[in-house]
Amino acid sequence: MASLIVRYTFLMNAYEIEIKSLIGTKERANELREKLQHIDPNTKLISHKKQLNHYFVGGDIEKLYELLLSKLSRNDQERFKQIVGKGSNFSVRTRKTEDKLLFVVKASLDEGTSHNTVSRLELEVEVTDMTLEALDLLIQKAGFSYQAKWSREREEYICKDVTVCLDRNAGYGYLAEFEKVVHDESAIEKTRQELETFMQSAGFEALPQDRLERMFAYYNTHWPEYYGTEKIFTIH
Repeated sequence: MASLIVRYTFLMNAYEIEIKSLIGTKERANELREKLQHIDPNTKLISHKKQLNHYFVGGDIEKLYELLLSKLSRNDQERFKQIVGKGSNFSVRTRKTEDKLLFVVKASLDEGTSHNTVSRLELEVEVTDMTLEALDLLIQKAGFSYQAKWSREREEYICKDVTVCLDRNAGYGYLAEFEKVVHDESAIEKTRQELETFMQSAGFEALPQDRLERMFAYYNTHWPEYYGTEKIFTIH
């Protein structure tokens, strides 16, 4: 089964359809860049950033809400409160780019979803008066602990109506995400087929979900070896 991800973002009323492809080497990454230009000469690189992503597990989401309250705008306070009240299976992370520090919390929303979608609430807010280390410590005060730390360099392209993110991940090597956003659930299957056709035209195939899960599990166990390095591993 391909690594198809369909997410419903509650606050945006939008479905994100995403398929991952393991690119691997620098040479294959260059091939992808060339293929995108061939498919659409107007392909644009819209973002190129290095990121540190720290993922947390466990903890008390209500206590975290209280600790972060003074760091949030009134609107973000209300959104976080909605996530705490309506969500489950919380995902908490911090993200550092060259110019921003972000706090991100995501949660599953159990009601009103179909069998092939993941409905979620999401808050992503910039934190301007703290370092990454200080923000991580605050999250840990709410009982959370590190699941893993990830480092990556991301290039984001727009090719026709497809968003293509080319990531150079510690551990994984190069990985691409092909994504479209729709606002009608009935369009999900058609959009999935369009993405698969697009990937085939570029000469790349979907990463099987079971292999992705094995890679993810291996990295979470061994992340101190890879975080902040260019080392990669191979999991079949």
